[in-house]
Amino acid sequence: MEQTLSIIKPDAVAKGVIGKILDRFESNGLKIAATKKMQLSRVDAETFYAIHSERPFFKDLVDFMISGPVVVTVLEGENAVATNRDLMGATNPKEAEAGTIRADFAENIDANAVHGSDSAENAAIEIKFFFAGREIS
Repeated sequence: MEQTLSIIKPDAVAKGVIGKILDRFESNGLKIAATKKMQLSRVDAETFYAIHSERPFFKDLVDFMISGPVVVTVLEGENAVATNRDLMGATNPKEAEAGTIRADFAENIDANAVHGSDSAENAAIEIKFFFAGREIS
């Protein structure tokens, strides 16, 4: 079983679509192995998105991610990374296919509803950032 990390971002949490997004995962064969709602600190967001620290959008990304609570979830299943990325849709919701999470719930490329790990290797790192092993079942 492969695992991946999903973050329901502050825009989607504020819209009250947490349940709808979690249902998309379960309805498409992914198991929720762990989930929690939390408020990221600036240090949390800067550390998590450090790979983008030299990019011009970094400060805005961090500001957005700390603007409200997020829901972090460990998803599990066959090809969990690819399945989640397909469910999310393109980063820019205007380019996302109809029926994807971003097409249905995202406002724009900055407030794009969800984050998902881009590889199994990064998923392992991202999951450890948010969850202790005993929290995942």
